[in-house]
This record gives sequence, structure tokens and C-alpha cells, in this order.
Amino acid sequence: MPITRPHEKRRPLPLLLLSVLLLVSPLGVAGKRLLVFTGILPIQTFVERVGGDLVEVRHLVEPGHSPATFSPTPRQVAALARADLYVAVGVPFERNWLARIRAANPRMPVLDLSQGMTLRKLPGDSQQASELDPHIWTSPPRVERMVERIGAQLGELDPPHRADYRTNARAYIERLERLHQEIRQLLAPLKQRRFLVFHPAWGYFAETYGLTQIAIEHQGKQPGARALAEIVRQARAAGTRVIFVQPEFDRRLARRVAEAIGGRLLVIDPLAADYIANMRQVARRFREALGSD
Repeated sequence: MPITRPHEKRRPLPLLLLSVLLLVSPLGVAGKRLLVFTGILPIQTFVERVGGDLVEVRHLVEPGHSPATFSPTPRQVAALARADLYVAVGVPFERNWLARIRAANPRMPVLDLSQGMTLRKLPGDSQQASELDPHIWTSPPRVERMVERIGAQLGELDPPHRADYRTNARAYIERLERLHQEIRQLLAPLKQRRFLVFHPAWGYFAETYGLTQIAIEHQGKQPGARALAEIVRQARAAGTRVIFVQPEFDRRLARRVAEAIGGRLLVIDPLAADYIANMRQVARRFREALGSD
């Protein structure tokens, strides 16, 4: 056994060995996890599934708040100054706040998941310019593309773990593909293909599965008397007896419409954190609401 004398100085680790030890560390070369911010919970989930233990992910919009009217708190803006990445999806508050988010951390890259996708126009007054629909995450095939981009972006920021991010992204994409096939099979037999919603958050879901969304609210505004009467007429003609609503919206107008058509309200949440479980539940509720006609 080699003898170490008390006065003998310990030799530093060779540079090559030190590099190897850093590479196998779960915290990466930088010695810390990547700090990633997102706007809403579903996007946080996607980043977490791809990043695993290598990332710390935070969201800005808390449950019960609407991404259409949300404003980040001063504490959140201060935390953004330390972020390594912001992952955007194009919800309204991001369009309004993105310049200020960038100003808080000019070196922070922003990954906009809506870029490169064909976006739908939200229904609205024909005399006004139509807004683009940001709810792209309600379509699992579109989420597959989003997850692939997240994996590539994390790999650019953390090259030693590029393979880990790629592997995690592929695994989650496989789960999303199975989800997509399950929903297709569940909704394929439906004869009633039109559904009524308060807030038009399910257009991409409808587009993916051959459904038609009829929205009560247009561009964040409640309809006038004539438009509301037309919505009721369409619902009665289609035999619609269910209005889908979100947890964070005032339901008084939706209840009025439900009373006018002899129907009921059914809550579905596009902002739930557990994306796959939530989308399965949403598909079952669509089957429940539309399957009896």
C-alpha cells in the first residue's frame, strides 16, 4: 500500500480525468441544471419530459388565471433574469410581454414553438382583423413537433447531454403518438361532429379529429344579441346539448345559452399539467357529449 507522508501535497487530478468526471455528473459541465421558464403548465410538462433531472422548469400563469389577461409579477420578471431559456407558445400575454421578458435577460434565448406551424384564425367579427389561434398544444401531433424542437434546443444549450435530451424526446413522442391513435379511435364513430364551446381553445383538436368548433366568445369579447341568437339557432339545429367551458372563465353567459338550448355545461381544461392524462379525459368527455346523437 503506498504511503502518503503528512507533508506531501496531494497532486491535482489530471485534466482529462477531471473532464470525464464532469461529463458523467447529472448536473452537467456547468455544475447546475438549466433553468427554463414557460408561460403555461402544458409547455412546462413538455420541457420536463424532455429535460428530466437536467432541467428546472417554472411556469408563469398559475392555475385559475387566463393566459389572455395574465401579467407576470415583479418577482417572476426578476427570476427570468437568471433563466437559461424561455419556451413560448404564443398565448396572448406572451405576445404582449415578450419584449419585456427579453429585456430582463437579453442573453436568454427564446424558443417560440408556434414558429414554422400553420396557424388557424380565431373566429371573430368579419370587420376586424382575425387573430391567430395560439392553442396549438391541443393537437397531439403538433405537440410531437414541439417536443422535437425542445429536445434540439436543450441539446444546443447543454451539448454534453444532447443524446439524453434526444432520447427523452423520442420516448415522449412515442407516448404522444399512442395518445393520438387512442383519441382517433375513440372519436371516429361519432355522427355528431359539431360542438359548442365558450372560449375557442379547441380548434386544433377539432381540426385534428374531424370536428367543428362553434364558439360563444369571439376574440375575448362576448357576442351581441344577434350573434348570440345565431349561436343558439346553430346549436338547436345541430342538436347540441352540451357547452364546453374552462375552469377559469365566468360561466354566466354559458349558462344562459345552455338554458336556451336545454343543455348543460361540461368542464374541460386545456391548461392542465398532466397533458396525456388530461387529453384522454377530454376525448372521453367529447365522446360522452357527442356520442349519443
